[in-house]
Amino acid sequence: MKKKWLEELDNCQLFQDMDQASLMEIMTCLKPEICTYMKNDVVASPGTLFTSVGVVLKGSVTVSRVNNEGDRYILYVCEQGGIFGVLTAFAGIKSWTTLVTARTDCTIMNLPADKIVKRCTNECSYHAQLITNIMMVISKKALDAHTKVDYLTIKSIRGKIGAYLLEQYKRYGTTTFMMPLKRHELADFLNTARPSLSRELAKLKEEGIIDYHRNSMRLKNLEYLEMMAEKESGLSGLISNFY
Repeated sequence: MKKKWLEELDNCQLFQDMDQASLMEIMTCLKPEICTYMKNDVVASPGTLFTSVGVVLKGSVTVSRVNNEGDRYILYVCEQGGIFGVLTAFAGIKSWTTLVTARTDCTIMNLPADKIVKRCTNECSYHAQLITNIMMVISKKALDAHTKVDYLTIKSIRGKIGAYLLEQYKRYGTTTFMMPLKRHELADFLNTARPSLSRELAKLKEEGIIDYHRNSMRLKNLEYLEMMAEKESGLSGLISNFY
């Protein structure tokens, strides 16, 4: 394991509370494989054999569902330090159920799933910490899944946009931020057509609710966004998830 990759793991929740020496010890135990991909390469596809949990060392990937008609729905984006496949590992599923594609040129560290979920035969002192961290990752992904369901309950595109922007406001802690998803990715994520999404964003800009330039977004009327998200979802508790 190259030292430069160990340094990249400092920002990975999976290895939280582990110093460089600890990381080296657990990497010796896990013996991960480092793979590189070009933009748009398929990292994993539904039905193929599942053997490892992926950690993004460089770049980013999208994790999506594909329905029987071939339509893609983005579940989430993994940036540097992000993890994918951990739910599959602990569910004991033998094949991938999602499509993972390289959003940019990227480097992935593949951790053998069986060595993560089973008791460490080497009695690695930091394996228990790794399991604790994995539980935190799984909990966060479960909460993210609930948020995704919330989006599906919202009837209008405007309401979905409002809920999504409020979530980003919570994530970044500021009304001005860079959108994590490109326009077509956001359309996939919100399960709507890209032209319809673009039209609604343009209307919100004209009305002075938001302002944007390329991927830069500024929220000018939080109260209106909150009202729209709650009104369209019909769920009074939806916005409490964002604050």
